[in-house]
Amino acid sequence: MLQRLEKIFIEIATASIILLALLIFADVIALNVFNSSVPDTIVIVRELMVLAIVMPLAAATANRAHISVEFLTNKLPDRVVGWLVVFGSVFGLLAFSPILYSGGKEFLHQWNTGSVFYGDLDLPQWPGRLAFVIGTALGWLRLLVMVFQDVRVLLRGGTLDLYHG
Repeated sequence: MLQRLEKIFIEIATASIILLALLIFADVIALNVFNSSVPDTIVIVRELMVLAIVMPLAAATANRAHISVEFLTNKLPDRVVGWLVVFGSVFGLLAFSPILYSGGKEFLHQWNTGSVFYGDLDLPQWPGRLAFVIGTALGWLRLLVMVFQDVRVLLRGGTLDLYHG
């Protein structure tokens, strides 16, 4: 189920990047040819960037594709590295929790107040906040699942496959 959602979120992020490119291209053409811009380009680009960055977070976590520094851990035994990975994941869950909480609180505020971005189109602020919460929630959930899976593997005497997710 999580893998399916992660794939959908990657497709959303991909579509967002394509829309970003098309919107910026259209705005540049409009500015240079018609001496006018596409309405609210900056707001729309900013909101699409949220989708492009946050939506693939869970898939990157599942594939263990985050930036890591291995020059010290490469010298340690695999089981020690495995427990350090679990520690890092638990730390990530704890660090991510206030971000998720704040994002949810901000979404609810925008939803309840009906705030809009200042601009020609009066675009509502809540959709980007909702996308942020959904993307981070799935990333947090994926990290939680990985903690339990990794602990189970390590307690059974196995080692973690850190390079293939």
